[in-house]
Amino acid sequence: MSQLQPNSASADFSRESRIGLDEIDIFSTCPQSTGGDPKTYRQRVVETARWSERIGCRGILVYTDNSLADPWLVSQTILEHTGTISPLVAVQPLYMHPYTAAKKIATLGFLHGRRVYLNMLAGGFRNDLSALGDDTPHDERYARTVEYTTIIRQLLENPAGVSFEGKYYRLRNLKMSPPLPRSLQPGILISGSSDAGMAAARAIGATAIKYPLPPAEERGPAKDAEVACGVRVGIVARSSVEQAWQVAWERFPETREGQLTHNLAMKVSDSDWHKQLSTHSDTATGGDNPYWLGPFHNYQTFCPYLVGTYQRVAREIAGYIGLGYRTFILDIPPSEEELEHTAIVFREALAG
Repeated sequence: MSQLQPNSASADFSRESRIGLDEIDIFSTCPQSTGGDPKTYRQRVVETARWSERIGCRGILVYTDNSLADPWLVSQTILEHTGTISPLVAVQPLYMHPYTAAKKIATLGFLHGRRVYLNMLAGGFRNDLSALGDDTPHDERYARTVEYTTIIRQLLENPAGVSFEGKYYRLRNLKMSPPLPRSLQPGILISGSSDAGMAAARAIGATAIKYPLPPAEERGPAKDAEVACGVRVGIVARSSVEQAWQVAWERFPETREGQLTHNLAMKVSDSDWHKQLSTHSDTATGGDNPYWLGPFHNYQTFCPYLVGTYQRVAREIAGYIGLGYRTFILDIPPSEEELEHTAIVFREALAG
């Protein structure tokens, strides 16, 4: 096993191996801690972050829920062992006061001179919310998240003092130190699958993220929405369609247990995106249609997949870009090689 080296920058990578980021932002996803060996989890986090940095990802999503390691501490590890990539930290308002979240952002900026992104959560697993004593209805959770994010923004942008009077939070001349430079102000993402989510994105200036339908069925962001939009999608691409589907089926085999777990999760979820994907027919059969919900229906991952040749999947990605989606969040990469295949897809999509 290779030794972890702090502040390992990626400036020596060939430009040809990287995805161009002038038009779009690409985030990969960090491995989850559940079911992992604590002795190797840190190594997996660092390796995945370095792979993602190597191909030119803007950042890497770090999940949070009641069962996972703290995303801020995982993000600290990422910052210590990479040179440019930004953690996209999932933020659950129930876990901490917005002042605490703002303090963490400011401190990471102070220690590392690096920007972080925030993936604002309005909900979560129903059992997680119940365990925390929260029974706030769906749309009100978004209203609470708007207040929460607004406070974070104001504290970081106005460190000399912030007062705030809202339904959920109240502040009196609260100061933030250390101050965060303007260049390191966090990027904000939030789910945009519901009307409440889109309204929240508009209110806090966030990028609204969807779990998309196939490009031919997607309407894209409304022209008058005034909200930046992106999608969450997994990719398996190879030089031949047969090879791509073989890899996809081996990685995500169909299981009865997974299907039962998915059905159970549907019964207790009030998530709009979960319901939208669950009602969509999965027409991919291993042929030319790349859109595949098999991993989602078998409770192996939460996003749709695009499976096929580099060129075919690139056309789908280009379709999303053409609709106005400028941010892409990828699924957890199983290997550096898999991310390199994905990089080929994005380079072809942008070149076309």
